Amino acid sequence: MNVYINSTGSYLPGEPIGNDKIEDVLGLVNQKPSRLKNKILKSNGIKFRHYAINTNQETVETNCDLATKAAIECIENSFVARKKIQLLSSATSQGDMVLPGFSSMLQAELDIPELEINTSHGICSSSMMALKYAYANVKADLSSNALVVASEFASRLFKHTRYEALENNSIDFNAEFLRWMLSDGAGALLLENIPRPNTTSLKIEWIKSFSHADAYSTCMSIGKSKDEQIKTWQDYPNYSEAESAGALMLRQDVRLLDNIVSVGVNGFLKLISAGDIKVAEIDHVLCHFSSHYFKGKIFEMLEQAGAMVPEQKWYTNLYERGNTGCASLFIMLDEFIKTHQLNSGAKILCMVPESGRFNCAYMLLTVEN
Repeated sequence: MNVYINSTGSYLPGEPIGNDKIEDVLGLVNQKPSRLKNKILKSNGIKFRHYAINTNQETVETNCDLATKAAIECIENSFVARKKIQLLSSATSQGDMVLPGFSSMLQAELDIPELEINTSHGICSSSMMALKYAYANVKADLSSNALVVASEFASRLFKHTRYEALENNSIDFNAEFLRWMLSDGAGALLLENIPRPNTTSLKIEWIKSFSHADAYSTCMSIGKSKDEQIKTWQDYPNYSEAESAGALMLRQDVRLLDNIVSVGVNGFLKLISAGDIKVAEIDHVLCHFSSHYFKGKIFEMLEQAGAMVPEQKWYTNLYERGNTGCASLFIMLDEFIKTHQLNSGAKILCMVPESGRFNCAYMLLTVEN
């Protein structure tokens, strides 16, 4: 049974926010401009991003709202009625509520009756896990179609008040780093077991991923303070103490971050060795770069390995749309399809390296017109 991506959709909240306006939305920490912001922005190359909070740091749209709007656009671009969808598989780093699962909340918002649901929890690669669940389900002929949605609402974590709540104002580089990296948005894909007539369908050849949690320490996380080895946010006497200790901060251990390049490239080379990827046959590469900084490093390693796909074949919208975590690839794929003339038979390689504890996911697509 073949599986096709027959429709896509995406949603980015609000107006694009330029680099000079970020602190107007997120707020000044202790009324002082950041000394790190410009350094980090220069490295990541992002010029614009979108936020689902306003300048008073109030939520304008929930994570589920973002996901719903991307899903509705995807469905409206398809030939499948909303109530005919058989499987809903979603991904997010964190939903609006701790429980129940994100797909349960999304199903209710979409008003789709009696379908199978799946929620993938993680960071950037969780969208690919949600997609693989749906792909395997359709391929096994358990469903004839599936809606896959990835959505992120990171800006709520970056309000100035969260940093001001830290005991002794102990804001370190690892706690502030992601404030200038992540933003909000959602993307959606509709899978079916037949290609759509008279338009572009993307046949999924395979989806594979490699986790390296056994070999690397945690790099990106929420749940522990910077110095805590055992106690998690749930082990404090109350949530206010956990917040004061920094256990609710989104953190990036930048000392480990460069490992994502070697891990991602080694996975690519492993797929070449297995015969899953033939470099000469790749027409387009869509890679979720979390930062421009990593793009050159990836290219350098691929050149050294003799496995470089020419740079003109690589596509990203990181600089204009921002880093939207697990939603990034779906948003990227939606824009890529809608802005490019794709030839039948063209091969599209998708890559999602994740720094959480170093999980890297890959997908090969073939265009069918």
